[in-house]
Amino acid sequence: MTARLIRLNLVMRMTRRIAAGCAALWLLGAAVPVSAAPLTAADEKNVGAVVQAQLDAFRKDDAVKAFSFAAPNVRQAVGTAKGFMTMVRRDYPVVYRPASVAFLNPEGKDGQAIQRVQMTDGNGVSWLAVYSLERQSNKAWRITGCVVAENKGRMASRTPSGFDVLPVSLAA
Repeated sequence: MTARLIRLNLVMRMTRRIAAGCAALWLLGAAVPVSAAPLTAADEKNVGAVVQAQLDAFRKDDAVKAFSFAAPNVRQAVGTAKGFMTMVRRDYPVVYRPASVAFLNPEGKDGQAIQRVQMTDGNGVSWLAVYSLERQSNKAWRITGCVVAENKGRMASRTPSGFDVLPVSLAA
């Protein structure tokens, strides 16, 4: 019976990762069309700042502050700051406590943006967090969702034009 539960748990984790990867690909392809005009420099700065501020709030265990960066759709779905923090701790451990982060250049248009953030967890595993954000009526950017997928064989590297994603060897 124990072996069966272990196998079921493994299948569930693999299914969740595959679903997260598919969702990330959908976000990357569907949420921001290829022909999208780049965000203004101010928008790029503000989009990244919102994600960074939420990560800072997670680091400080400040549920109210972290929840304040969530868009109304997330706030309605989750309900409370405490529930939000519980969900992030449980379902997004690398977002809750990343060992390192590297922001890639955000993309977007028409009040929608995608911010990709490469994260490394405490075990040295690389992840890609894809945040979707929406400009609110008060002009503030708020996070509408986040998909995290293991980032096998890729890492962010700073270039003169910003961050590029470059393949790396997985050989030990």
